[in-house]
Amino acid sequence: MNFKVKYFSELSTTELYQILLLRSEVFVVGQDCVYQDVDDKDQEAIHIFSQKEDKIIAYTRIFKGGDYFDKASIGRVVVKESQRKFKFGHAVLKASIDAIEEIFKEKEIIISAQLYLQKFYESHGFFQVGEGYLEDGIPHIRMNRFSKILL
Repeated sequence: MNFKVKYFSELSTTELYQILLLRSEVFVVGQDCVYQDVDDKDQEAIHIFSQKEDKIIAYTRIFKGGDYFDKASIGRVVVKESQRKFKFGHAVLKASIDAIEEIFKEKEIIISAQLYLQKFYESHGFFQVGEGYLEDGIPHIRMNRFSKILL
């Protein structure tokens, strides 16, 4: 699986449209959750995605420390529903971790994870920090990667 890594200004209008469409499809419609997905943070993010038949099927956005959390972070982890059986979520998360280490030279990563995905993120070295909380009406937990070593 090949991934593209692009700053906001490098995205084509078609790529941006497909990213927003996929995020809306999964996070707003699929999860029946009314929230503001377009949040003025995309311009600061680096976007990581993979395409199949010219359609974006897996996506995340990453941030350097200080842009979203105090440490580097990954957000909007999403895979098109019809493609999840191929385990592309693991590939896009690994590509995101690799990009953070390569581009930002950071080892510690913070995410705000949907609670039901805890085991998925744990399989990539993340662990829960603190208590759960609701974000847009959906149970979430904060998870860190590598900070046990740094504490």
